[in-house]
Amino acid sequence: MPALPTIEFDIIVIGAGIAGCAVAHALGSDGRKILLIERDWKEPDRIVGELLQPGGIKALENLGLQNCVKGIDAIDCNGYNVVQQETSILLPYSYENGKTGCGFHHGKFIMKLREAAKACNNVSTIEATVSALVTEENSERVIGVYAPLTIVCDGCFSKFRKEVNNKPVKVSSTFVGLILKDCKLPNPNHGHVVLAQPSPVLLYQIGTRDTRVLVDIPGAKIPSVSSGALAAYMREKVCPQLPESVRPSFLAAVETNDMRSMPNSHLVPAQNTRRGVVLLGDANNMRHPLTGGGMTVAFWDVVHLRDALRGADLDDADDLRRRVKSVHWKRKEISATVNILANALYALFAAGSDPYAKVLQDGCVGYFKLGGICVSTPIGLLSGMLANPLALIVHFFAVAIYGMLLLFVRRPVYELPLTVVRAVGAIITACAIVLPLMMNELQP
Repeated sequence: MPALPTIEFDIIVIGAGIAGCAVAHALGSDGRKILLIERDWKEPDRIVGELLQPGGIKALENLGLQNCVKGIDAIDCNGYNVVQQETSILLPYSYENGKTGCGFHHGKFIMKLREAAKACNNVSTIEATVSALVTEENSERVIGVYAPLTIVCDGCFSKFRKEVNNKPVKVSSTFVGLILKDCKLPNPNHGHVVLAQPSPVLLYQIGTRDTRVLVDIPGAKIPSVSSGALAAYMREKVCPQLPESVRPSFLAAVETNDMRSMPNSHLVPAQNTRRGVVLLGDANNMRHPLTGGGMTVAFWDVVHLRDALRGADLDDADDLRRRVKSVHWKRKEISATVNILANALYALFAAGSDPYAKVLQDGCVGYFKLGGICVSTPIGLLSGMLANPLALIVHFFAVAIYGMLLLFVRRPVYELPLTVVRAVGAIITACAIVLPLMMNELQP
C-alpha cells in the first residue's frame, strides 16, 4: 500500500464510481478531509450508466461537476421516442425550457468524475481493496481506521450492503447490450423505447458514431452465448421488431458477438441507522434502469448528504446519526418518483402475453398521443425535473382508466362481458403494480 498524504481523515469513501466520486468532491469542497479508496483506477467498461437525465444534469450543476460531461463526446438527448409497432410518439423534454440530458460512454464519464475528485485539495486517493468494516469494541458503530465516518459507494454488487440494508435484491430481467456503429435512429438526439415482445428495447446515442442498444430479456437467465442461441435470439426475435433504419447496424453488431449482459435489480432503500457508516448510490437503492434515472437519484443523494453534514461535528456520533437519518426522507421526493416510475413503467412495457398489462400498455401509448399535460407531466417525471410522487400516481391511474376506455371503444358490443372482465382485470393489475411500490417507499 502506498504511503498516504495524510494520516487522519474526516471521511473515508469506498468506491470511486458515480456516487463515490461525487460525494468525495462535494464533501472535500466543503473542507472535509476525504480518503477515496478504489480497487481499480483504470477506466471501467459497463453497459449501463450511460444516459443522464436532465434532472441529473441539474444535480451535477448543484455539485459544481457540470464540466464532467464535456470533452467526452457526449451526445445531447432532447427527449424520447416511444415505438409500438407502426406507431411512433415523440416525447420532448419540456421543463426549464427543454433542459437536455446526455448520453456518453460510462467509462469516459467516470474518469472525468475521478479527475474532479482528485483535483480537490482535500481529497486523497488510494488504490486498495477494502476487506471489512472495523467496528467499535462492544458496539455496532463502524469506525474507519482513519476517520469517524465511512461512506460506502461500492455499487450494485455491494460487498458491505448488509451492514445497513438487509432488504432483498430482486432481479426482474437482464439487459443485453451492444454498441451499434453509425446507426440511423428514427429521431437522432432522442432515446428510443421500442415496445417489443416480450419486453422493451432501448436505444440511445453515446458518441458521435456509437449508439447503445439494450435488449431486455425477462428473468435472470439469458440464452447461451457460446452455443449461438443469444445471437439467434437477437437476429430472429429482436431485429424484426426494431425500426427498419436500425436493423442493418444491429445485425452487424450481433455478428461481432460482442454482447454483454447486466442484471436489472430492484432494491428498496433502507434508512442509514448504523452509526459511523452511510450507504450511498446503488449500494442502498436500485430500480429497473428502463428510465435511466439511477444516476439522477445518486447525484441528488449526494446533494442531500452534503447539505445534511454541513456544520456537523463528525465526532458527535449521535448528532451525526440524526443528520444521516434525515437524508432518508429528504431524498424521497426525487427517489420515490424515479423508483416507482421505473418499476411501474417496466411492468407496462414488458406486458408480454399478459392481457391485463397489455391494456395498460395500450392505455399508456394512447395517453401519450393526447399530448399536452398527458405528455409534459409524465416526461417531467421521467426526466427527473419534476419530483412529485403524487403526480406520478395520478397519471398512472389516468393511464389505466384511459386504457379501459380504449378497450371498450375498440371491442365489439357482443364481447361486452369479456371486455368488462378484462377492464376489471386491468385496474386490479394497475393496483397490484403500483401499490406495493408505494408501500416500499414509505418504509423506514
